[in-house]
Amino acid sequence: MACRRLGWRTRCERFPRLAWRRSETRRSEPEGGSPSDYHYRLAPVCRHRMRIFHTLIVAALLTPVAATPQETPGISPAMSFFITSTGRGFGGNLGGLAGADAICRQRAAAVGHGDRLWRAYLSAPPSGDAPTVHARDRIGRGPWVNAHGIRIAASNEELHSERVNLGIDTALTEKGAQVAPTRHDILTGSNPDGTLVTSSDATCLGWTSHDGGRAMVGHHNRSGGGRGDSWNSAHLSRGCSQVALRASLGDGLFYCFAAD
Repeated sequence: MACRRLGWRTRCERFPRLAWRRSETRRSEPEGGSPSDYHYRLAPVCRHRMRIFHTLIVAALLTPVAATPQETPGISPAMSFFITSTGRGFGGNLGGLAGADAICRQRAAAVGHGDRLWRAYLSAPPSGDAPTVHARDRIGRGPWVNAHGIRIAASNEELHSERVNLGIDTALTEKGAQVAPTRHDILTGSNPDGTLVTSSDATCLGWTSHDGGRAMVGHHNRSGGGRGDSWNSAHLSRGCSQVALRASLGDGLFYCFAAD
């Protein structure tokens, strides 16, 4: 902190209003001496407050700024539909419906859209006190738009009709990217109308198995074997492990819809 000499006084330039006083160790004033014969220094209160000021400045510079979620450039503020860019990594074991919903929220939050009521488009069989769950009943009424702001469907009825606007160019991830055709098997456990497949296990044991069982999958690019043009009910997987899902061009991905 720079100080300067002003006539026969010394003061702190940064604190012009702070008082100063003669040093307690100054030389005795000779009779008839001039002010220049005295030694002055900053008052202890000035020096003390300068030290506090320095401490506060250093603390402010070293304090980290809390990060806040930011919307990813190019992602529509109205996004209400996406395919997960990655799965859980445990094949068809998504941690049940609750775990799958949590993954939807996490993926959406990563691009600044975690404040919606995100639901995984998955059907599930009854378990314990939980009744049968149909994917179409848990995603709201619509409309839904993708990460680029393009409408997928205006209503639940349109979503499960031939008018649905889903294909490789519109079935995008939360990051606004296309999903490669080599990963086109999307987990659903559902019939074309969005209800649970009941003829056999088609949900990897309620989305808790990464080994036994199988899963009904749809083709996001509307192309391939089985009912190849179906986005939600093309064929059963070969198994529920990550290896088995990849064997038929899947990767444990699933659809997420905003239900609010």
